[in-house]
Amino acid sequence: MDHKMNKIHSIVASSIDTKQALLENEALLQLTADVADVITEAFRNGKAVFWCGNGGSAADAQHLAAEFSGRFYFDRDPLFSEALHVNTSYVTAVANDYSYDQIYSRLIKAKGRAGDVLIGMSTSGNSKNVIEAFKQARKQDMIVVAMTGQSGGNMKDHCDYLLNMPSSDTPRIQECHMVLGHAICEIVEASLFTPAAVAVEEVEG
Repeated sequence: MDHKMNKIHSIVASSIDTKQALLENEALLQLTADVADVITEAFRNGKAVFWCGNGGSAADAQHLAAEFSGRFYFDRDPLFSEALHVNTSYVTAVANDYSYDQIYSRLIKAKGRAGDVLIGMSTSGNSKNVIEAFKQARKQDMIVVAMTGQSGGNMKDHCDYLLNMPSSDTPRIQECHMVLGHAICEIVEASLFTPAAVAVEEVEG
């Protein structure tokens, strides 16, 4: 096996090991189920689920928001979920005129309502703009969920639920974020809709 093949083998093995550690962390899996319940209840009450992050975490946040607002496993009504960074004119204006640290908190101040959910993703747990958004969200009686690496960083002190992955390696953390994020999406969708019920509604409509 040449060097590149050895490297790929090592990376895949590392990913599997991290996911095995995730699988064996019963407390974290239970907390994930609790977060899925919180999100389900928020949607049932007509609330929104907002997401934020930076770089790869921003991409993951946008991906998971789309699973709710679009669809996951089957056709059904859309759910109000939005990644806060998708308006580039807004992001660059606020970053330029105020501070990059305020790009998310200002939108939460404008859009957030009591009972809405804010999910912030950061492998370090120390992203200042996410933390500022958490602070603003809690002022507005929103529910705050942090998805981080093992330490939780500073975000752990500003959230209601901490989903801290069992790793300090950025790619492995992001992979676990998506595993649990997809699990949450599947549970929420199944809790709010069933394929049979959606099919009957379409026929009756």
